[in-house]
Amino acid sequence: MQDLNVTLFQSDLHWHQPEANMAMFEEQIWSLEKATDLIILPEMFTTGFTMEAAAFAEPMGTRTFRWLQKQAEQTKAAITGSYIVKENGKYFNRLLWVTPDGNYATYNKRHLFRLGKEHLSYQQGTERLIVSWKGWNICPQICYDLRFPVWSRNTLTDGSLEFDLLIFIANWPTPRISAWDILLRARAIENSCYTIGVNRIGKDPNGHLYSGHSAVIDPKGKVMCYEEGKEALQITLVRSEMDQFRDKFPVHLDADDFNIQV
Repeated sequence: MQDLNVTLFQSDLHWHQPEANMAMFEEQIWSLEKATDLIILPEMFTTGFTMEAAAFAEPMGTRTFRWLQKQAEQTKAAITGSYIVKENGKYFNRLLWVTPDGNYATYNKRHLFRLGKEHLSYQQGTERLIVSWKGWNICPQICYDLRFPVWSRNTLTDGSLEFDLLIFIANWPTPRISAWDILLRARAIENSCYTIGVNRIGKDPNGHLYSGHSAVIDPKGKVMCYEEGKEALQITLVRSEMDQFRDKFPVHLDADDFNIQV
């Protein structure tokens, strides 16, 4: 299995300005010094974390979808991030996973942030997403999902763990950032996998501050890289190190078996 070169974009978002955000990220993507296999953008990367779903939702296959396909095609990398999608009269905080050949998969945020009244504006997701890319099985999730370990639990399928990399994209505010730091490490440890958190920075018009803390955690819970400022982080995930750890410390073989009711 090959190693995976990953790029995390931690940026301040232009509030309610999809075109400005896409232009900003496109410039950052084309300023990368190294080639990458995977590009990860924050939650609601075109608007910021807004409850004005009706004003900014897009049908599938339109502007942001096409932009993601273009970035994937031109960089030869998979790209992922979430934005607001309207489908069958409902609104979703939807993560797209897009590959260079134009294929894509979707994940609708399962745990909607009640404190921010997200559950009043968006439809809850019901299915996890696990995608395969460059020989890695990857489970991408969104922000508040981080607080619910059952939803992200790595379980055995045919004797092997379901995924090798767990991703959380977020708009996670500064007052609760210590929970973000702790839970990212916990998810890595309990799932015996690499875990990545990509958060935004800056301040939105609602007065919410975001301090980043985007990070990459190895399966042992060690922080491999961490960022507070405005920056693109690039790192290589070494497959052999994870496989050797799983072989040496196969804690997953003693895990409880369970089913999630949705």
